[in-house]
Amino acid sequence: MHIKAYLKPSCGWSNGVRAIMRKYSLPFEDIDIVNNRVNYAEMVAKSGQPLSPCVEIDGVMLADISGEEVENYLLSNDLIQPVEAAVSVPTNAGCSSAEPAKMATKTVRFF
Repeated sequence: MHIKAYLKPSCGWSNGVRAIMRKYSLPFEDIDIVNNRVNYAEMVAKSGQPLSPCVEIDGVMLADISGEEVENYLLSNDLIQPVEAAVSVPTNAGCSSAEPAKMATKTVRFF
């Protein structure tokens, strides 16, 4: 299975997707859409919308999705088997109020 996850470096939704990947020991590309303009443009072009996270699994784009929804997709399509492992963060929660403010203070360079 080939997985590309278009994620923010620090965000509840993005961290939920990462938690599901760890829970099932799934290798995936963690693609930073905040600090790399090209990655963000690729996500928008592939998903047809600007919201994240977006996760592409074997060519199928799951747009604006939570970790919980990624897990449900994987299970319902028999791509993984259920496991009882716990996750360290919520898989269906947005960014905390501090996260957008933290990202806004970072200097982003696109060169």
